[in-house]
Amino acid sequence: MSEFTLTKTRFVEGVWEGLLTTQNASAVPDVQVSLRDFPVAGVTVTEVAPDASNPGRRWLVSIPVPAEAVGDGVQTFLILDASDDTALGSFTLVAGEALGDDIRAEVELLRAELDMLKRAFRRHCLETA
Repeated sequence: MSEFTLTKTRFVEGVWEGLLTTQNASAVPDVQVSLRDFPVAGVTVTEVAPDASNPGRRWLVSIPVPAEAVGDGVQTFLILDASDDTALGSFTLVAGEALGDDIRAEVELLRAELDMLKRAFRRHCLETA
């Protein structure tokens, strides 16, 4: 298990950012990011000043989303601590028609369940009145 904890801070303008923390003063992160088992280029890990409420070490992790990752389908980025191959986190992009089909199917399912609940509620009201 990794001694680091990664917390997402934001995802803006094609760059995913997170805060990597540890209580071990001598630890140095070796962060690797992969997409479809290929390394993602341009990942930066920059140490930031300690926080008064958290005495450990902290780093800002920035992961640029490559243009080839933007398109139809689901793309999952895996963030690893390369020193022991432990997953620190992940994030997923979902876009295009695949998403539209999934959402439409979910909405249809929700509508069917809502109709079923309405019928059951109306029946219950008639039986108890």
